[in-house]
Amino acid sequence: MKTALHFAQQCISDVLQEGDSAIDATVGNGYDTFFLANTVGKTGHVYGFDIQAQAISATRARLGEAGCNECVTLFEAGHEQACQLLPDVLRGQIRAVMFNLGYLPRADKSLVTRPETTLQAIEQLIPFVTPGGRITLVIYEGHPGGRAEGEAVNAFVEGLDQNDVQVVAYHMMNQKNTPPRLIVIEKR
Repeated sequence: MKTALHFAQQCISDVLQEGDSAIDATVGNGYDTFFLANTVGKTGHVYGFDIQAQAISATRARLGEAGCNECVTLFEAGHEQACQLLPDVLRGQIRAVMFNLGYLPRADKSLVTRPETTLQAIEQLIPFVTPGGRITLVIYEGHPGGRAEGEAVNAFVEGLDQNDVQVVAYHMMNQKNTPPRLIVIEKR
């Protein structure tokens, strides 16, 4: 059985291909950025957002070791600033967006994603996604504020117009320690 993280990548692999554009809305240690960069190849492009210099630096190093820096643009900024930072020409052109909500592993656990900025980012990024494109949200609720963010995301996506997007949730039912869950939004 796949974890939420692995299933998120599978959901993205189903729609993302070489030459496409993608967004890593929460760069973290760069694993999703690296996955996206490898998938879009040298003819595609990935845009990544993170508020922590440590995350941007770790991701640049990971991408540099693999020789994928040229197809990635990283912003040391919150994902709620996507609309201001992404070129307007990308509206309707993004094939995949990935979020990992929570905190940066092995870093300051008091710096976490927050419901208000996460909801702003989702709302801003939906118009950037092309029909058939997907947004994945891996939600970690086992930290202070995590459950509130998860509930806010649930309420928000449940209210999205089904004529514009379809939304699916995936989570482990019998796991200890509040395992992450996945929400996938597909643009119609």
